[in-house]
Amino acid sequence: MFSSGVSELVLVVRDVRSSARFYEEVVGLTPEKEADDEWAWFWAGTPGEAQRIALRKGPLLFEQHSPRPEGERWGAVHYAFEVPRDRLDDAIGHVRSKGVEVYGPVNLDWMDAVSYYFYDPDANLIEWWSRRDR
Repeated sequence: MFSSGVSELVLVVRDVRSSARFYEEVVGLTPEKEADDEWAWFWAGTPGEAQRIALRKGPLLFEQHSPRPEGERWGAVHYAFEVPRDRLDDAIGHVRSKGVEVYGPVNLDWMDAVSYYFYDPDANLIEWWSRRDR
């Protein structure tokens, strides 16, 4: 294995500043720096460690080399954040208090976990999952 972890995930969004507010206020991520009209960067875990979420308006690097046709080179994604079990109920309550619909729980017996799902303003599906033993 060559990788030691995920460094970043870049989401293409319609409005960076609006989506940045969602990721800070609803998802609870810590901004790496202030968002501008083109980029917003967040720490997805402990600040300073190489796990980040970025929001981007405009094309991705090397998009012109994609095997997919123009207009279909990127789109909504699904990704998950691990939330400690003792904080999961509070996290879900926080998202709901912001007026965001939350789906679940979904029991993931194959990994002894439970998950909840909600959408960001650009229709990306966010999963908050928690191991039952933690």
